Amino acid sequence: NTLAFSATPSIVSSKLASSSSLHSTCNDNDEEIFVSDRRSALAKTASTASSFLFAATALSGPANAGIDVTALKALPVEGDTTGIATRLKQIEAVNGPRAEDSMDIAFEVLPSGTSYREYREGKGDATVRSGSKVAIECTIRCKSFATANEPGGVKYFTTKGDTEFNELAWTVGDGSFPPELEEAMMGMHKGAVRRIELPSTVVFKARNNEQLPLPSEGNKDGKRVFDRLFKTDATLLAEVLVTRIK
Repeated sequence: NTLAFSATPSIVSSKLASSSSLHSTCNDNDEEIFVSDRRSALAKTASTASSFLFAATALSGPANAGIDVTALKALPVEGDTTGIATRLKQIEAVNGPRAEDSMDIAFEVLPSGTSYREYREGKGDATVRSGSKVAIECTIRCKSFATANEPGGVKYFTTKGDTEFNELAWTVGDGSFPPELEEAMMGMHKGAVRRIELPSTVVFKARNNEQLPLPSEGNKDGKRVFDRLFKTDATLLAEVLVTRIK
């Protein structure tokens, strides 16, 4: 009886321990299942969110990361220590070609025989007059050398290719350029565009007075055209854009 009695607690204790172990194992398994289910749910949520963001990005326009792309035109050009390239880029952004610049408009003939037609009126109160300090962009063409690609005449000079800052600057009436050219510029506002035709007699006189813009040293084609000009009709077409008036 003593042995039987003493063995009973051991059996009970063993059963209790087994039950406790089983209960702990069940709890651990339940917790693992819960954690696993939670991780699976989080993974599905993340995957859904990622898919939504990808679709939204695909449907939206190109991202600019908060950058005002129009302001980039004013940024300096890398390696442009003199500022020349930056200045040219800014001028081009403001004074680029427009549709009205190619319209067919009748020429107005002046007393000197020079004629012009205005494609763009420009803006501002200041106008070109005698004594004005002006700056212009221009292209000068030889009318007698018209081609299929350049029906207005082959160009021999451009401020973009033959000057440092894409402009000619002078005081109107100081003798730097033909007075007939200045006559055809009178009344122009800043931003105005005119095509000015200088007759052959005016061009010969201007050459003798050293008043014609000349092609740069690197402009070999322009030099050849300019030299040939005075063996035939020397009529010139100057396309002028006023960039500054004082």
